[in-house]
Amino acid sequence: MRASCVLLAALAALAAYYVYIPLPGSVSDPWKLMLLDATFRGAQQVSNLIHYLGLSHHLLALNFIIVSFGKKTAWSSAQVKVTDTEFDGVEVRVFEGPRKPEEPLQRSVVYVHGGGWALASAKIRYYDELCTVMAEELNAVIVSIEYRLVPKVYFPEQIHDVVRATKHFLQPEILQKYMVDPGRICISGDSAGGNLAAALAQQFNQDANLKNKLKLQALIYPVLQALDFNTPSYQQNVNTPILPRYVMVKYWVDYFKGSYDFVQAMIVNNHTSLDVEEATALRARLNWTSLLPALITKSYKPVVQATGNPRIVQEIPQLLDARAAPLIADQEVLRDLPKTYILTCEHDVLRDDGIMYAKRLESAAMLLVTAVSSQRAPWKEAEPVHCLEE
Repeated sequence: MRASCVLLAALAALAAYYVYIPLPGSVSDPWKLMLLDATFRGAQQVSNLIHYLGLSHHLLALNFIIVSFGKKTAWSSAQVKVTDTEFDGVEVRVFEGPRKPEEPLQRSVVYVHGGGWALASAKIRYYDELCTVMAEELNAVIVSIEYRLVPKVYFPEQIHDVVRATKHFLQPEILQKYMVDPGRICISGDSAGGNLAAALAQQFNQDANLKNKLKLQALIYPVLQALDFNTPSYQQNVNTPILPRYVMVKYWVDYFKGSYDFVQAMIVNNHTSLDVEEATALRARLNWTSLLPALITKSYKPVVQATGNPRIVQEIPQLLDARAAPLIADQEVLRDLPKTYILTCEHDVLRDDGIMYAKRLESAAMLLVTAVSSQRAPWKEAEPVHCLEE
């Protein structure tokens, strides 16, 4: 009996050691976060073992675990009709919310799920419930895109899937089929999905042949750049669950089918050092000392290496591609984007990406207002075009 008690106590201590991690005092429900993080870390370690044994790619194994525990088949609730279909060869799940008699045409949201371009699905419970709630509360048609994932495809194929599906949906006959108002369509996504949504909005903004334009983009803690992994939020939350900096950098490398040998060098910004000519012009576009408020920057210093590893950008030039990193897009690309809502989280490595993007959008909008101010009545103020919630 004593031996059993000792063994149970030892196992409990080991479990507590594995689960417990120090968290900021402002985190709500810390034990829930610890348990979620421990579960995700455990799934990652199992997936890495499967990869090591040569049974499957670790991301395929990890996604199998995630989808297996969370997959939900399409169903129709009392208020929302749910249908699995394809738009131009891309799988989508369509949620048709309740219709108001006074509004024959509904608004619509095209939603792109997150998961580091490699994980999750439009068909798992979390996104299924999220889109159902949006359809109900907005009286809208929600199109959730099941884009292809790493390692089956790599950048820019995920963007191509999202663009193809959205363009198909924007066709007049498709909008008519779902009774959607072409002037009330939003693109939205979270994390890596926010990255793809932002890339799509920029691409559509430059497409002169596209008749139906997006009314709004709503980006939820989006991933927007891979040039600086030492912004204040990356430094502050370097080990914060469930997305520590090391894991985020690995997702970027996986997205570009790069080598893990570069991860540690990228963490200290060796890929955008002063001797990397390709990055010189782009660094100024995410100079967080000017783009972030002093309240955020006061305790942190920029990490800019004098010499680094130019081979990283030479072998992974996608790091400097604005389609992958919408934050570094040209100012002209940002000027005519649709109204934008950005939500960020305090204890998140991605927080400053969203804040910097909002600042760049605001600057682009101010330049546009200045350019046309001579055509305005002197008493008429410019309408607000971008908003940010921290």
